[in-house]
Amino acid sequence: MRALNHKLVRELVAMRSQVFAIAVVIAAGVATLVMFLTSLYALTETRASFYQDYRFADVFAAAERVPQGVVAEIESIPGVQRVAERVVAGANIEVAGFADPISGRIISLPDGDNAELNSLFLSSGRLPEPYRDDEVVISDGFAEAHELQPGDSLSAIVRGRYQRLEIVGVAISPEFIYQIRPGEFLPDFERYAIMWLNRSALAAAYDMEGSFNDVVLTLQRDARVGDVIDELDHLLEPWGGQGAYSRDHQLSHRLLEDEFEQLSDMTLLIPAIFLGVSAFLLNVVIGRLIATQRESIGILRAFGYSRLAIANHYLLLVLVILAIGLLLGVGLGYWLGEGMAALYADFFRFPFLDYQLQLRTVAIAALVTLLAGVAGTLVAVQRAAKLAPAQAMRPEPPPSFRPTVIERLGLQRYLGQPTRMILRSLERWPLRTMLSVTGIAFAVGILLIGPYQRNALDALIGVQFNLIQRDDVTVSFYEPTSRKVIHELAGLPGVELVEPHRYVSAEVGKGHRYQRMAILGLEQDASLRRLIDTDHRQVNLPAEGALITDYLAEMLDVEIDDTLHIRFLEGRRGSVEVPVSGIIAEYVGVSVYINLATLNRLMGEGEAVSGAWLAVDPDRRQELLTELDRRPRTASVTESAAAMRSFSEYVAETMYAVLFMTMLLASAIAFGVIYNNARIALAERARELASLRVLGFTRNEIGYILIGEQAVLIALALVPGFVIGHFLYAAMVAAVESELYRVPMLPSLSGMATASAVIFAVGLFSGWVVKRRLDRLDLIEVLKSRE
Repeated sequence: MRALNHKLVRELVAMRSQVFAIAVVIAAGVATLVMFLTSLYALTETRASFYQDYRFADVFAAAERVPQGVVAEIESIPGVQRVAERVVAGANIEVAGFADPISGRIISLPDGDNAELNSLFLSSGRLPEPYRDDEVVISDGFAEAHELQPGDSLSAIVRGRYQRLEIVGVAISPEFIYQIRPGEFLPDFERYAIMWLNRSALAAAYDMEGSFNDVVLTLQRDARVGDVIDELDHLLEPWGGQGAYSRDHQLSHRLLEDEFEQLSDMTLLIPAIFLGVSAFLLNVVIGRLIATQRESIGILRAFGYSRLAIANHYLLLVLVILAIGLLLGVGLGYWLGEGMAALYADFFRFPFLDYQLQLRTVAIAALVTLLAGVAGTLVAVQRAAKLAPAQAMRPEPPPSFRPTVIERLGLQRYLGQPTRMILRSLERWPLRTMLSVTGIAFAVGILLIGPYQRNALDALIGVQFNLIQRDDVTVSFYEPTSRKVIHELAGLPGVELVEPHRYVSAEVGKGHRYQRMAILGLEQDASLRRLIDTDHRQVNLPAEGALITDYLAEMLDVEIDDTLHIRFLEGRRGSVEVPVSGIIAEYVGVSVYINLATLNRLMGEGEAVSGAWLAVDPDRRQELLTELDRRPRTASVTESAAAMRSFSEYVAETMYAVLFMTMLLASAIAFGVIYNNARIALAERARELASLRVLGFTRNEIGYILIGEQAVLIALALVPGFVIGHFLYAAMVAAVESELYRVPMLPSLSGMATASAVIFAVGLFSGWVVKRRLDRLDLIEVLKSRE
C-alpha cells in the first residue's frame, strides 16, 4: 500500500494544475452553498434575536378612536400576554436642503420611556424627555439618507399645524426592519420617515387624550391566534376597527419572509446546479484519467494488488481533490457570505448582524461535496477496479475505421490534413465528444444565469414604470375624500391630467384561501395606470366584475368566471361577492382592480377617492410638489421617477451584487471544465501527437490539432449550453417568485454573447497553457514502449 501512496503523491504533483482546476470547480460549488447558507442563517438568527430582545408584537390592530378603558377588556382575551396601546398618525415632513415631499408616520412613546412592545434600538442619542412636545426620535434609514443626527432639527405638518421638532435620537424598530410606505413595494428612505414622539404630545395634537387608535399584542405560547383576532375585532368594531391581523400579515415581517424564502430557494437551487456540474466534471475527468493509466493498472494488478486496493487508490485521489476544493470553497463562501449578509442587513436596517460560520454549515457542505464527488466518480473507479491485468496491459483497441461524414460528402479536398484529423477524431470517439460537449454546455448554461437575470430585471423596470405606471406623480390622502378634489388638483400649477383612484383595505379570497391586501378602484378609461396581459397588450377594465393579477390568481386558485369573496376592512366593513372578469399580468406586487364607481357602490358610499395620478409638466414639477406638500389632506406625494430610481438602486445594491458573485463562481467552473478538458486531451493524445512530430508535423500544426479540437467542442457546446441555461434560469425564476415581485422569463442575446465570450476567452487561455506544454513535449519519453 505504501507504493500506491507514493504513486498517489506523484500523480498529484504531476497533475497539480489539473487538480487545482478541478478543485476550483468544486470550490465554486461549495462556496455558493456556504455563501447562501451562512447568509440565510445570519439574517434569520439576527431577526429572531432582534424580535425577541425588543419584544416584537404578535397581533396588530388599528381603529378610529378607542377609549382607554377598552385596554382592560383586550387584556382579558384568553391567550393575550401583553397589550400596548398607542397613537399613530401621518405627517408631512420638511428637511432643510431637500426639496421633494416627504411623508412620515408618527408613533407615540410612553413619555420619557421606551415602548413596551416593538421597543426601539437606539443607534444614537436618547429618548424624548417626559412631556416634551418638540423632541422626536427618527428612523435609522431616514437619518442616514439625509445625514441627520441628534441635535439636528426638522419640520412636520401635524394635523395641519406646522411644528419644529428637535431630533434627540436615531432608532431602529423591529416593526420597521423593512421600512416601506403602505402601497409601495420598496423602501424609499429619502421620502418616507418613521418618527416617535411622546404620547402626551401626539395625543394632544390629535385630540386623543384618554383614547388610542392603534394597539399591539403579544400572545402566550398556547394561544390560538385566530381566536384572539376574532375577539379583538369584536371589541374594536364599535370604535371603527380596521381589522386585526397577525405578525404573518404585518407588512415589514411579511416582506422579510418573502425575501428570506427567495434566499432559501436560491440556497437549494444554485449550489445544486454548481455541485451537479462539479460531479459531472469529476466523473469525466477521473474516467478519462483512468483510461490513460490502463497499462499502469494492469501492471499493479499483475503484481498482486487487489481490485479493492486499486479502487481505494483512485477513490483516495478523488477525496484529496474534494478536500482541497472543500477547504477553498468554505473559506471563499464564508467571505462572500459575509459580504452578501451585510448587504441585506444594511438594506433591511438590522441594528446588528449575527454572522458566524456554523459547524453544521461546514458539515452540510462536506457531506454534499462528498456525496456529489463520490457519486460522480464511482462508476469510473469501479471500471478501473474491474480491469483484468492482461486486458489492462494492452492498449485500448482503436475504433473501427470508416470514412467520416466530411469524406462521404467529398468535402475533404477543401480541408487541410490537420483539420481532417480533428474532425475524424471527434467523429470516431462519439462518447468522448458527447461528454466533452455536455461538460462545456453546462458551463455555458450556468454562465447564462447572471446575464438572464439582469436582462429580466431591466425588463421588469421597463414594463412596471413605463408601460403600467405611466403617471408622473401619485398623490394620496389621509382619508377618502370627495371626487371634487380632482378639479382642485387639475387647477394646480403644471398639472396636465388627473385620474382619481381609491385603495380599500380588504380580505380577498375563495374557499379557504384568503389574502389581506388593498383593492384598487380606478376609472374605466384610465390611461395613467394601464392594465396589460402576458403579451403586454392593454386590457380594458370592465364596468362590473374584477380583474386580478396572475400571481394572485395562482395564490388563491382563482380562474376567470370564479366568484371572489371580498370582506372590506374599512368604511362599513361589509362583505360582497364579485365575479372574476379577467386575469392580468404584473411583475410587482399583487392586485385586484375594480371600476371606481362600482367599488364605491359595493362599499355603500358615494363618489369617494383616496388619491390621484397626475401627468405633470416637467418644467413646473417643483412648483407643483411644493404646493401639494402644503395641502393638509395630502398624506404622501410619490414621483414615479423616484420610485423607479429606488427600485433600480435596490436591484443594483442587492440583486446585482449577488449575481456578480454567482457569475464569478460560474466563470471559475467554466475555467475548470474547459482547462481540464484540454489537459486530459493532451494526456490522451500525447503519444499520437509526438508521433506526428516525428513524421514531420510542425509544433504549430500539432498545436492546431489539439487546440482546434477544443475550439470545435466549444462551438458545438454553445447551442446546447443556451438551451441548458434557459431551463436552469426557468427553474430559478420559478423558485424565487414571490408576492413582492416576479421576474419575466426572457431570453437575452447579450447574455448569450457574454457567456460565449467568457467561454472562448477561457478556451484561449487553456489553449495557450496547453500549447506551452506541447512545445516542451519530450518526444523520446512519450514514445517509449510501456508494455
